[in-house]
Amino acid sequence: MTAATSAAPADKLDFKQVFPIFVIVLVDLLGLTIIIPLLPLYAASFGATPLLVGVIGAIYPLMQLIGSPLLGQLSDQLGRKPVLLVSQIGTFAGFILLGFANGLPLLMISRAIDGLSGGNIVAAQAAITDSTTEKTRAQGLGLIGAAFGLGFTLGPAIAGIALALSGNDFRVPAFIAAGFSLLSILLTRFWFRETLTPARRAEARTRRGGVSGWLHNFQRAFSLPVVALLLVLMFMQQLVFGGFEQLLSLFTLGRLGMDAAGNALLFVFVGIVLVFVQGKYIGPWSRRFGERRLILAALALLAAGLIASAVTPSQTVPWYSYDRMLQQMSEAGARASETGVQVPLPPDGSSGLLGLAWLLVAMVPIAIGGGLLSPSINALITRRVSASEVGATLGVSASLVSAANAITPLIGGAIFQFLGISAPFLLGGVVLALLLWVVTRRLKPGVDQVAATVS
Repeated sequence: MTAATSAAPADKLDFKQVFPIFVIVLVDLLGLTIIIPLLPLYAASFGATPLLVGVIGAIYPLMQLIGSPLLGQLSDQLGRKPVLLVSQIGTFAGFILLGFANGLPLLMISRAIDGLSGGNIVAAQAAITDSTTEKTRAQGLGLIGAAFGLGFTLGPAIAGIALALSGNDFRVPAFIAAGFSLLSILLTRFWFRETLTPARRAEARTRRGGVSGWLHNFQRAFSLPVVALLLVLMFMQQLVFGGFEQLLSLFTLGRLGMDAAGNALLFVFVGIVLVFVQGKYIGPWSRRFGERRLILAALALLAAGLIASAVTPSQTVPWYSYDRMLQQMSEAGARASETGVQVPLPPDGSSGLLGLAWLLVAMVPIAIGGGLLSPSINALITRRVSASEVGATLGVSASLVSAANAITPLIGGAIFQFLGISAPFLLGGVVLALLLWVVTRRLKPGVDQVAATVS
């Protein structure tokens, strides 16, 4: 890097250039975040056990594991825009089918379609990387996280309003999500400008494609020691955090008696914290402390928050009623002519706000840690590969996240069902504490400063 390229303008993110990407991702994620808090309860309303809820949660990331690396590689070869469009069309089709689901089979198929085409975030991350410098990359990638935060603020709120107005009809939020997905397609088609130059596309096309290229991308990424360590870290932290995301709605249902609308508001709270962390603070923090320190801090916060969540007092919210909740869940499942709520509901009796207040406090370090970790890992990864390999390497990172997301609902669902509702969060906190110890020893100080010189 020359002195000219390290001058002041390179230290500041060009918001005018990345703003269209941010808006498109936000609109696209609104559809996803409308669905995420409701999907476990949607499946439970059809009579799914916690273990089967985990299986359904695994379908999307399992399909994404197949699609993301290939779409990431194609985004290097063909450009970011066509890959964004194809993946968004798949998401739209998945939401439409989800709205028409009348049982668990269609629910599963809808998630498979959405997951197979789920390269939206990979292409968006690559576009952000195209539009940033090494000094502004963590902040740029943090904007993707800020879009998630806004999505988790607005999406669940929209879902809660839709459920309230529709009498807890889970199909209505699915169709609203499809509407946002359609809007993201139109924005990408008519507003987004390609960020990858023809020269870099031509360079990427000289590399292997297809399955052999997919395997080569993995081999290449894991041949770089620091990148390999960061990819393993990405997988392991998502193995834990993904389980938390998948099982939170069932945890609050069984521990606090919170319904879908209440869980939507909880995700709104998390989203607000994420917006502040990823939209305002991650950029200055990454420049001041470096990605290594942010990764360590994020792991510590996540571990503490998960352990605190696991010991949330068993006290239902004041408005909870066992009979009303059972009727609400059964009526939702009756739309598919299926009966039997398999998730254990808390009894009437001990009610108050202590349990909810405790969980809200525990969610703060979880949200801050989650907001810092993935952008910091990916920012450090992009410094360790050539510009023409960014999309492919981010595709590897995304595929490992998808693999973790596919595994963790199965493991978490089984632990939830057989060891109790606190066990997944408690074990997850312990695993993250161990990861913190390993990363402290293996990711050496100074890696942020020397990363830019490594090819």
